Amino acid sequence: MNTSEKITKAIREINPNAMFIIRGSSPDTVTVDGIEWDDGITPIAKSDIEAKMVEVQTAYDAQEYARSRKAEYPSIGDQLDDIYHNGIDAWKATIKTTKDKYPKP
Repeated sequence: MNTSEKITKAIREINPNAMFIIRGSSPDTVTVDGIEWDDGITPIAKSDIEAKMVEVQTAYDAQEYARSRKAEYPSIGDQLDDIYHNGIDAWKATIKTTKDKYPKP
Protein backbone atom coordinates (compact mmCIF):
# COMPACT_ATOMS: atom_id res chain seq x y z
CA MET A 1 0.00 0.00 0.00
CA ASN A 2 1.58 3.27 -1.07
CA THR A 3 1.42 6.50 0.93
CA SER A 4 -1.28 8.04 -1.22
CA GLU A 5 -3.51 5.00 -0.68
CA LYS A 6 -2.90 5.13 3.09
CA ILE A 7 -3.76 8.82 3.26
CA THR A 8 -6.90 8.31 1.18
CA LYS A 9 -8.06 5.31 3.22
CA ALA A 10 -7.36 7.14 6.49
CA ILE A 11 -9.38 10.18 5.41
CA ARG A 12 -12.24 7.99 4.14
CA GLU A 13 -12.37 6.14 7.46
CA ILE A 14 -12.55 9.44 9.36
CA ASN A 15 -14.97 11.15 6.96
CA PRO A 16 -16.35 9.07 4.08
CA ASN A 17 -17.77 12.22 2.44
CA ALA A 18 -14.58 14.29 2.48
CA MET A 19 -13.60 15.78 -0.87
CA PHE A 20 -9.87 16.35 -1.33
CA ILE A 21 -6.87 16.11 -3.61
CA ILE A 22 -3.44 14.86 -2.59
CA ARG A 23 -0.63 16.72 -4.34
CA GLY A 24 2.80 15.18 -4.73
CA SER A 25 5.30 13.96 -7.28
CA SER A 26 4.49 10.26 -6.83
CA PRO A 27 2.13 8.06 -4.78
CA ASP A 28 4.99 7.04 -2.47
CA THR A 29 6.36 10.53 -1.78
CA VAL A 30 3.17 12.41 -0.94
CA THR A 31 2.54 13.57 2.61
CA VAL A 32 -0.41 14.90 4.57
CA ASP A 33 0.99 18.36 3.83
CA GLY A 34 -0.05 17.83 0.20
CA ILE A 35 -3.76 17.51 0.97
CA GLU A 36 -5.99 20.17 -0.53
CA TRP A 37 -9.55 20.23 0.78
CA ASP A 38 -12.44 21.15 -1.49
CA ASP A 39 -14.45 24.26 -0.66
CA GLY A 40 -16.89 23.68 2.16
CA ILE A 41 -15.02 20.67 3.58
CA THR A 42 -13.74 21.04 7.12
CA PRO A 43 -10.10 19.91 7.02
CA ILE A 44 -9.18 16.95 9.19
CA ALA A 45 -6.25 17.57 11.53
CA LYS A 46 -2.98 16.20 10.17
CA SER A 47 -2.32 14.42 13.47
CA ASP A 48 -5.68 12.63 13.19
CA ILE A 49 -4.90 11.53 9.62
CA GLU A 50 -1.42 10.35 10.59
CA ALA A 51 -2.78 8.37 13.56
CA LYS A 52 -5.42 6.76 11.34
CA MET A 53 -2.72 5.96 8.75
CA VAL A 54 -0.93 3.87 11.38
CA GLU A 55 -4.18 1.96 12.03
CA VAL A 56 -4.73 1.49 8.29
CA GLN A 57 -1.19 0.13 7.82
CA THR A 58 -1.56 -2.22 10.80
CA ALA A 59 -4.83 -3.61 9.41
CA TYR A 60 -3.26 -3.98 5.95
CA ASP A 61 -0.22 -5.79 7.35
CA ALA A 62 -2.46 -8.16 9.32
CA GLN A 63 -4.02 -9.34 6.05
CA GLU A 64 -0.72 -10.17 4.31
CA TYR A 65 -1.39 -13.89 4.71
CA ALA A 66 -4.77 -13.53 2.96
CA ARG A 67 -3.27 -11.64 0.00
CA SER A 68 -0.52 -14.25 -0.32
CA ARG A 69 -3.01 -17.11 -0.19
CA LYS A 70 -5.27 -15.51 -2.78
CA ALA A 71 -2.37 -15.17 -5.20
CA GLU A 72 -1.51 -18.87 -4.90
CA TYR A 73 -4.93 -20.50 -4.78
CA PRO A 74 -6.06 -22.05 -8.04
CA SER A 75 -8.98 -20.34 -9.75
CA ILE A 76 -12.47 -21.36 -8.61
CA GLY A 77 -12.96 -23.20 -11.89
CA ASP A 78 -9.75 -25.18 -11.38
CA GLN A 79 -10.75 -25.94 -7.79
CA LEU A 80 -14.15 -27.25 -8.89
CA ASP A 81 -12.48 -29.32 -11.59
CA ASP A 82 -10.09 -30.74 -8.95
CA ILE A 83 -13.06 -31.68 -6.74
CA TYR A 84 -14.86 -33.31 -9.66
CA HIS A 85 -11.85 -35.37 -10.81
CA ASN A 86 -10.07 -36.05 -7.51
CA GLY A 87 -12.66 -35.62 -4.76
CA ILE A 88 -12.99 -33.32 -1.78
CA ASP A 89 -10.11 -34.83 0.19
CA ALA A 90 -7.61 -34.22 -2.63
CA TRP A 91 -8.92 -30.66 -3.02
CA LYS A 92 -8.55 -30.08 0.74
CA ALA A 93 -4.95 -31.29 0.55
CA THR A 94 -4.21 -28.86 -2.28
CA ILE A 95 -5.72 -25.94 -0.39
CA LYS A 96 -4.06 -26.95 2.89
CA THR A 97 -0.64 -26.64 1.30
CA THR A 98 -1.25 -22.94 0.65
CA LYS A 99 -2.91 -22.40 4.04
CA ASP A 100 0.07 -23.98 5.78
CA LYS A 101 2.50 -21.88 3.74
CA TYR A 102 0.70 -18.67 4.77
CA PRO A 103 -0.86 -19.26 8.22
CA LYS A 104 -3.12 -16.76 9.91
CA PRO A 105 -1.22 -14.72 12.49
